[in-house]
Amino acid sequence: MTLLLALLLDAAAGEPRWLWSRLPHPAVLMGRAVGWADTRFNREGTGRIRDGVLCMTGLGAGAIALGSALSALPGEVVDVLVLAILLAQRSLVDHVRAVARALRHSLPAGRTAVAMIVGRETAGMSEPAVARAAIESAAENLSDGVIAPAFWFALAGLPGLLLYKITNTADSMIGYRTPRHARFGWAAARFDDLLNWIPARLTALMIWALAPSRRSVKAIRAEAPLHRSPNAGWPEAAMAQHLGVALSGPRRYDGQLRDYPFVNASGRHRIGPADIEAACQTLWRTWGLAVFAALLIALF
Repeated sequence: MTLLLALLLDAAAGEPRWLWSRLPHPAVLMGRAVGWADTRFNREGTGRIRDGVLCMTGLGAGAIALGSALSALPGEVVDVLVLAILLAQRSLVDHVRAVARALRHSLPAGRTAVAMIVGRETAGMSEPAVARAAIESAAENLSDGVIAPAFWFALAGLPGLLLYKITNTADSMIGYRTPRHARFGWAAARFDDLLNWIPARLTALMIWALAPSRRSVKAIRAEAPLHRSPNAGWPEAAMAQHLGVALSGPRRYDGQLRDYPFVNASGRHRIGPADIEAACQTLWRTWGLAVFAALLIALF
């Protein structure tokens, strides 16, 4: 019942600005903890793989300890509130849908909006590139921000949830293969890959289940490995098949063009705001499947 209530609360309330403008969001606090560890143990980018492993071990142990302490409090209110806060369904849909609204207004507005949710360069993006970026972010963050937290809470309660969130936060901050984090961030990136292995494939399965076909499941299995991430390719391939669009493809980071292959290359390339809206509808329909699963868990 806790998971069901948290999913519904997050969908209804999202991330109220009046609250998080006054208090630091737990994700912000996790980011500060990771930033402190990076500064303390990776001085001038000289941290070794061993240092990163020890750092992640300490952060993970702290997350598990905090989750255990919170779980020991009487009643389910704390569990519901913590899980609802750390789910991101409503905020994800709001941010993705904002790109569609902005893109309908103008291409520069669309570029500005999509820059809020992706890390690639957006200044020279075409309308289809903006739409692709928004849809890719929707698919990947559906897995990272909704299905994975719900999965780890269902499996291991608040300790599992907080362990996942601190790992995912660490990966987003120090898991990139930059010179500073090439060795120190290795543990964060690999542990995040491990924790997301099942949720990413579960997310793809849920998207596929909205319109199942033998052809699409074969295509998802064939195209997911085209993605540079061992996990993100699964929800993106499923979303691409579900919407009939081509995702991924070339993009720019730090002034350099990365010639990534398209996922579902035979899908439509000329896409726009309507396709972003369709992706948002898919987010809600997948969320509906998660709610149904949570209801079954509560009943049985």
